[in-house]
Amino acid sequence: MKFIPKFDNNFNPISMQLRDFREKVTHSESKILSLCVERNDGYNYIKHIDIFAKKDKFDVNYKMVERIVKSMLWIAGGYKIFIKGDKDIFEKLKQEYSLGGKRAFDVDFMQTVYEKPFEVIYCEGEEFPTDKPCQVKIGGHLNGCRIGFDAGGSDRKVSAVIDGEVVYSEEVIWHPKKQEDYNYHYAEILTAMKTAASKMPRVDAIGVSSAGVYVNNKIMVASLFMKVPKEDHKEHVQPMYLNVAKEIGAPIEVANDGDVTALAGALDLKDTCVLGIAMGTSEAVGYINDKGLLNGWLSEVAFVPVDFNENAMVDEWSGDYGCGVKYFSQDGVIKLAESAGYKFKEGSTPAEKLVAIQDLMKEDSPLARQIYQDIGVYLGYCIPYYAEFYDIKHLLLLGRVTSGKGGDIIIEKAKQVLKEEFPEFSNINLTMPNEWMKRVGQSIAAASLVDIN
Repeated sequence: MKFIPKFDNNFNPISMQLRDFREKVTHSESKILSLCVERNDGYNYIKHIDIFAKKDKFDVNYKMVERIVKSMLWIAGGYKIFIKGDKDIFEKLKQEYSLGGKRAFDVDFMQTVYEKPFEVIYCEGEEFPTDKPCQVKIGGHLNGCRIGFDAGGSDRKVSAVIDGEVVYSEEVIWHPKKQEDYNYHYAEILTAMKTAASKMPRVDAIGVSSAGVYVNNKIMVASLFMKVPKEDHKEHVQPMYLNVAKEIGAPIEVANDGDVTALAGALDLKDTCVLGIAMGTSEAVGYINDKGLLNGWLSEVAFVPVDFNENAMVDEWSGDYGCGVKYFSQDGVIKLAESAGYKFKEGSTPAEKLVAIQDLMKEDSPLARQIYQDIGVYLGYCIPYYAEFYDIKHLLLLGRVTSGKGGDIIIEKAKQVLKEEFPEFSNINLTMPNEWMKRVGQSIAAASLVDIN
């Protein structure tokens, strides 16, 4: 490993471990393990992996396979895992991916999203599922008078867009993750919509970009509502955007903010195979495939492991280690700063802590520069692992973490890592939109979600 983050010298990227695993398997007795995750309507994602054939390599096999299975679950989504090729791995996965097991959070999350019981199933021969991919058209409609709303964890952004031209946009600080009363969220969202509506002669459509999982424009799971009691979700949280749209009097489309990030990139770049990463309160990822469509995947990459180090920082929500949210969000910046010994002002919110480091960066602080270089190292080693699942031609970075000089430093360092460690991926175009697009681009792309024709 040629690059080590200065403030996280135990970083052990999965991409390097997977490369080493494959190299060793190639020179050993091996067999094929087939994995499939299935989601709604039978759509699935399948991966075949060469693993060690000998029984004494079970622990080595399992550790790698479990991380890949978890990645498949959070990238493609699903409530069924099918396994073919190793019954011992199946048995342990079935035990861990259960409501009483190590991965209870993952199981409960997927059951909530897909409203189906979670299953781990062993297959023999032709019982293993055949490939059933999904492709979904998204956005790109800018005719008429539209509202685009981007619901972030630290601020909410809204734009009024008339025939593709932004006539008004604003950012307002809010604190949704601290609020137990769903009325707070409803009032804030409605206020933003009404503000944008007041800048146009009418409202033809509303598009929403937000972290979380949405089915038929209903909020199935979203961290913005993490403090709202579970008993209030079905009646008051799930239909919240639909209720706001009724009050405004316009059709609405709600999409995961990662997908809207990728859409913004595809519109800007006029190309396909775009992986968009929004580094903000969390890590949001979306993907536009080679046909200019969505794969219909979950793409909750904040929970995808990127660090193989079992002592890596644990994500408070999922209870798992080494997940992307602690590397590609404001949490990653804060983690590195505190590791370096930086003392934040007592009582500062995570958003205020990020601003403190960004202010240091404006002064060209060596500490701030090193923090962003470390994130660039993270990214450079992470891209090849993401490329296991996504065909990436362009990687677009958005979000508050990439604002200012820090974003340029992240990209510069990531490119260096790719060039020296993974030259086969060095032709990926790492790019950022301009500063204004970085901050409000998602709300503008969100405005294009509804086809009013």
